[in-house]
Amino acid sequence: MKADQRQDEILSSAEGQAPEPSPANGNIDQLPWLRIPAGLKDGEDRCSLSKKTLKSWVLVLEARQVPWRAVKQDATSWELLVPTDQYQQACRELRQYEAENRNWPPRPVHPVQVENTSVTIWVLILLAIFHNIAIHQANPFGPLAIDWYAAGSADAQKILAGQWWRIFTALTLHGGTLHLIGNIVAGGIIIARLANLLRSGPAWFLVILSGGLGNLVNALVHGSNHRSIGFSTAVFAALALLATSTMMLHRRELWRRWPLPLAAGCGLLALLGTSGEQTDLGAHLFGFVMGAGCAVAVFRFRRTSVPDQRLNVVLAVLTFAILTGSWWLALQHAG
Repeated sequence: MKADQRQDEILSSAEGQAPEPSPANGNIDQLPWLRIPAGLKDGEDRCSLSKKTLKSWVLVLEARQVPWRAVKQDATSWELLVPTDQYQQACRELRQYEAENRNWPPRPVHPVQVENTSVTIWVLILLAIFHNIAIHQANPFGPLAIDWYAAGSADAQKILAGQWWRIFTALTLHGGTLHLIGNIVAGGIIIARLANLLRSGPAWFLVILSGGLGNLVNALVHGSNHRSIGFSTAVFAALALLATSTMMLHRRELWRRWPLPLAAGCGLLALLGTSGEQTDLGAHLFGFVMGAGCAVAVFRFRRTSVPDQRLNVVLAVLTFAILTGSWWLALQHAG
């Protein structure tokens, strides 16, 4: 802020009047002056300086105690003059300054946004429809009732015994209507934003994969006497995916503040993922950790966020296959 104020004082003092030496220059009115070329190259260069460039160069010269004068040519152009005996030093200092700041500040990253909200809405509607099927033990394939919760819950003992598909089927089950509504509202907001960033196929693939891995780690940590259900593990995985993806995409812009998006995600995890008597803290935590890990793995090797349409379709089909295949295996082993 002080540098900007000093720059403005310099230009306002030089604007609309004859050029004056800077306050640090002393009594040097009798010195011959040379014009600094805009390209900082020897030879004739009649290009004038912009106000922005002049402000930066003046600060460099003042820092190196080089006398200067600013002459306004018109509304948008200026000339910068220095004493003849310090012309080479001034050009050298300014060339070094320009070389060091050639690529600074870095260009902001603007990830391509792809509208995929409708896809997320339809998936969440299907999740709500399946919840009604599960709580009524309805059987779309025959007359016999199906205990969907017994067949698909994340039963740690059965997962550790080899029924790996339960880590995915448990994501589609809910303990009640309030549980379902909470996950749909929170998940809809987060996953819709993630799908706009990554496309719907990669977004849902990473959400289901991270949520499933979270259930697996939760089963390994808790041992055989643990059961859980709910899409909230995937919701917190999505939260970590969104926060970490934003951090990875904007790490150069944020510079020393690059962990802020992930820190915000951790804050939401602490705020939303630890309340309630029946809250599975481990599932929420491990879902979040797996989501962050998957995002780092993806963006560690990718320069852009949005994949092509072919990969989008492939990952969407693969996600659907994971869920339907897991439930097919669950029903085959039920009973």
